[in-house]
Amino acid sequence: MGRSRYLRAVHPGPAGGLDPEAPEALLECLTGVSERIGRPAVLIAMDDLSAIAVSRVAPMLTDRFRIPHQPDNLPARVADKAELSRLCARWDVPHPETVIPASGAEAAEAAWRLGLPVIAKWSRPWLLPSGTGLRSTTLLHAAAEARRLYERSAEAGSRLLLQRFLPAGPDTDWFFHGAFARGGHPLITGSGRKELSWPVRTGLTAVGRWLPDPAVEEAGLRLAERLGYQGILDLDFRRDERGVFRLVDFNPRPGAQFRLFTDAGGLDVVRAMYLDLAGRRVPEPSGGPGRVFVAENYALLAALRGGWRPRRHSAGTVPAAFSAPAAPGAPGEAARRQGGPPAAGRPVLPAGRVGPAGAGRPLVPGGRKAVAGAGPGRAEVPGPLRVAPRVARGRVEAAWFAADDPLPFLAMLAAFLGRGAGKAGRVLRGVPEHGRRRARAVVRAPRQRGRDMPAAPASRPAPPEAPAEPDELVTR
Repeated sequence: MGRSRYLRAVHPGPAGGLDPEAPEALLECLTGVSERIGRPAVLIAMDDLSAIAVSRVAPMLTDRFRIPHQPDNLPARVADKAELSRLCARWDVPHPETVIPASGAEAAEAAWRLGLPVIAKWSRPWLLPSGTGLRSTTLLHAAAEARRLYERSAEAGSRLLLQRFLPAGPDTDWFFHGAFARGGHPLITGSGRKELSWPVRTGLTAVGRWLPDPAVEEAGLRLAERLGYQGILDLDFRRDERGVFRLVDFNPRPGAQFRLFTDAGGLDVVRAMYLDLAGRRVPEPSGGPGRVFVAENYALLAALRGGWRPRRHSAGTVPAAFSAPAAPGAPGEAARRQGGPPAAGRPVLPAGRVGPAGAGRPLVPGGRKAVAGAGPGRAEVPGPLRVAPRVARGRVEAAWFAADDPLPFLAMLAAFLGRGAGKAGRVLRGVPEHGRRRARAVVRAPRQRGRDMPAAPASRPAPPEAPAEPDELVTR
């Protein structure tokens, strides 16, 4: 973000960090930022914690910032897993079967009833203390694990939920992004599918495609209308074994891969929200489905570990909120062409886990290079990701996150070195790539003198495949 052409100034966040339960420090910080800017500015929270904290101080900042109107502590309600479960039940939105146990014994019994493995979630993950080993989401394989986890509820600061596990697979993981004006009126929306994720099956989006799906879009629009939602949202869905899309997460802020949903004129959810809050006309969206979002280093890791198959939320690190002066006038033509923020973005809050604000230039599938705004100048799209038949004829939004998060880059390097070392060792030992055991299976029995012994069969019938291990849910 520090290298963005749209960045004009950086304002430090609250001293001691952001605490949504005590937003006074944030109020003081934003008041100071407003005085330095000197005029009303648009404020868009870019992660859950910031969205919850900003909504609590928004009534005191109406003269200083243009903020989406979200009454009744709405961001905290939809980000709360227990409250989200109740909202889905009230409005008949498909949701994984969820139990909120009242004791350790109930937690163990619920785990058995839902079927192991089972998903355990803390209803308010932003309250989890650091250094305790508690994670927002955990895959449990035994009822005793559910009992032990429930006993740490006081330490976690919120209630424990148990949900039926929905296995990941091809074409199971979808998302919905949207920007909404007052009353839940949609400005721009879109549904997409996770083609690849890192970690494999359940991590952040490594490759995502904009694919209209009526069921996903209807569910997202219905939720926004009934909530009277104003602002940006990101919904995660998983399709169950019966083909039903079930809402698994509601994020009251831009999703990490929001740049996927950019129309032919450069309009995305952040740009649309900016125009609406600044009192300017939001153009009608035109085109866009078929675009592909590629987080290059994560996509390469996912392709190496999981193969080029559709799998199951992309993430880099940028500041948690943008504030841009809400000055009148049309957006710059250069910004429109590049798909960047509509005005000079000013980060005002601590960093959050979201995608790039204007990552790179689009490239046509099959191209070798992509300019990446969030990382070093140019980066090659890995070979497997340039297979044209697997990608619609839309444009590709490429992003490189290694500069912000070096761990995937190091893991990618280790995977390359490890694979190369293993292949070299097999060559030196004269063993085929598939392993020594298979090489012995095709060796014929030796002939004996005097008569020919019947040759051994070329290969034994393959035993039936063992059932696949349950997909792992990576904890965050």
